[in-house]
Amino acid sequence: MSSVMSASAVRAAGYSRAPWDYWLIGAAAALAALGLVMVYSASVDYAMRTQGNSVYFLLRHVLYLAAGLIVVGMVLRTRVRWWEAAGPILLLVGIALLVLVLIPGVGRHINGSSRWLNVGLVTVQPSEFMKLFMVVYVAGYLVRKQEELRRFTQGIFTIGIVVAIVGVLLLREPDLGSVVVICLTVLAMLFLGGIRFWHFLFVVGAGAGGMVALTLIAPYRMNRVTSFLDPWADPFNTGFQLVQALIAFGRGEWFGAGLGASVQKLSYLPAAHTDFLIAVIAEELGLVGVLAVLALYAIVAWRAFVIARQAETVGQLYGARLAQGLGLLLVLQAMINLGVNMGMLPTKGLTLPLMSYGGSSIIVSAAAIGLLLLVERESRGHVWGQR
Repeated sequence: MSSVMSASAVRAAGYSRAPWDYWLIGAAAALAALGLVMVYSASVDYAMRTQGNSVYFLLRHVLYLAAGLIVVGMVLRTRVRWWEAAGPILLLVGIALLVLVLIPGVGRHINGSSRWLNVGLVTVQPSEFMKLFMVVYVAGYLVRKQEELRRFTQGIFTIGIVVAIVGVLLLREPDLGSVVVICLTVLAMLFLGGIRFWHFLFVVGAGAGGMVALTLIAPYRMNRVTSFLDPWADPFNTGFQLVQALIAFGRGEWFGAGLGASVQKLSYLPAAHTDFLIAVIAEELGLVGVLAVLALYAIVAWRAFVIARQAETVGQLYGARLAQGLGLLLVLQAMINLGVNMGMLPTKGLTLPLMSYGGSSIIVSAAAIGLLLLVERESRGHVWGQR
């Protein structure tokens, strides 16, 4: 297939000649802007109590967003083929960081978990970067092995070993939420990449069995499951987070209590500006606000798969697989976060991409958006015969 399509073919395929994907940029910007407002609203009381400054988390979040914009600009100065070549290196860097965070005295230990590294004046969460690195690596793997993916050893087993190594390191932190996001994203990428359907079903079954086993062997995970099934059985201990989140959702009703009027953020809802931000949105902006957030993430997913289709049409298979993986990564994490907040899934420490407070999460989300724009720009150049 020629890498340059005729103008009539391009128009028939529905591709735009606009200089940028404004739908993607608009949705990402809207999520970031709403996140900025809601992080301030959710953190103002907590910031005053813990830091003596009501805008402490707001100012830091602004800096994180500024850093995210710089990252987007840096990514757009690269080439897609560079990321394809760097995939194995990034995977090894990610694994090395996950090992470092487990070394006593090196990793930062907070609330029973070792998930952070102090790098100068900032704190880095390697698990967030590992999600992005895994997508970059798997996309390249699917391209390199596209003729062999229907064999079990090449299609499933080899990449399964990589995921298992990363998963074991993450569970040592522990960070089951990141393990779930990575496993689901990689599994969906493999399915879209062309593995056999019965191989796919086998892995789904094995993954489900593995999650059950991990839950049974860890008492704290078992407590999370039992509290998830009936949070009201112990509303002041194991079920406390979920109960407070559900109260926030119920209080918000259709149109919310009003911006800044959340009660649950006042020492009731833990991690209101990070893991449970959507609960504060539900309380202050109501069902309408939650649906708006869902619509914005749906636009991100839609544009990611449109970009993937465009890249595959012009023969850029790596760009297509990368765009699919990035769209899946962002939206799956958002859906899991929402499911946790609504009591549909057991509690996991996951942020809302582009919205929740957290430097590593914001930078990785920004890098993902930058990569989507990069793939779109390069594939559009091929579509219109640009070089």
